[in-house]
Amino acid sequence: MLAVRKARRKLRMGTICSPNPSGTKTSSEVCNADWMASLPPHLHNLPLSNLAIPGSHDSFSYWVDEKSPVGPDQTQAIKRLARISLVKKLMKKWSVTQNLTFREQLEAGIRYFDLRVSSKPGDADQEIYFIHGLFGIKVWDGLMEIDSFLTQHPQEIIFLDFNHFYAMDETHHKCLVLRIQEAFGNKLCPACSVESLTLRTLWEKNCQVLIFYHCPFYKQYPFLWPGKKIPAPWANTTSVRKLILFLETTLSERAPRGSFHVSQAILTPRVKTIARGLVGGLKNTLVHSNGWKSRGSSLLSQERS
Repeated sequence: MLAVRKARRKLRMGTICSPNPSGTKTSSEVCNADWMASLPPHLHNLPLSNLAIPGSHDSFSYWVDEKSPVGPDQTQAIKRLARISLVKKLMKKWSVTQNLTFREQLEAGIRYFDLRVSSKPGDADQEIYFIHGLFGIKVWDGLMEIDSFLTQHPQEIIFLDFNHFYAMDETHHKCLVLRIQEAFGNKLCPACSVESLTLRTLWEKNCQVLIFYHCPFYKQYPFLWPGKKIPAPWANTTSVRKLILFLETTLSERAPRGSFHVSQAILTPRVKTIARGLVGGLKNTLVHSNGWKSRGSSLLSQERS
């Protein structure tokens, strides 16, 4: 969840839906797909950094290819073990952190996307893929899916946070940035003062996409925002109690101006956690067994208050 300052009034989200042919909405229904467009006028001039914006972790990992090589984000020991076909099937259980595609996440209201990318060993075409242990879909395919949604929902703003790069040299970075330009074109928002960015200013300029690039390469392109503008402190714990305490502390200590802020409301498995729940996978071992679903929902409700 991208929680920069708490919105002063609670954002109430309705059912997931798409605009009807007339483009109008009933007074009793707010579409998650158009929740930014549906915000009351007094929030249109509020700095975007003052809104609580929902996001997802390892946003692309709704599908990973267990037939592909293990990614360069893994240790040599894991790569050796992965030669056994069963190991990749088990890795998949721990690599998949989402069950909705980009399009489905956008329709559900997600506007911040956590992205990790890599080249693929042996590929000669400079193609870039999403990655989380195993390779996901091509970045280009994901960008096109997102752009299609934005074209149909011209008042929705998204944050694409490219924060991990693996096996990528300057040529790969240039290829990726070119893909980003080709996908979004004039929808890209140039880096500027965080405080000057409001829904209204973005709508007036027809900008819908903020790209954060955690690599010095960002300096070469005006539409790439430096990673330091969107810090994302990480609790690195399996304890719900410790996570909630960490989130409350980092929110209270965040910079008052000059940057956005990501609250990573996620539990992170340790080696012993994976060993203990090897077959069950991430969802069954950490989310369901820890009661995170109910306690996490309570925390997020407080954030929207």
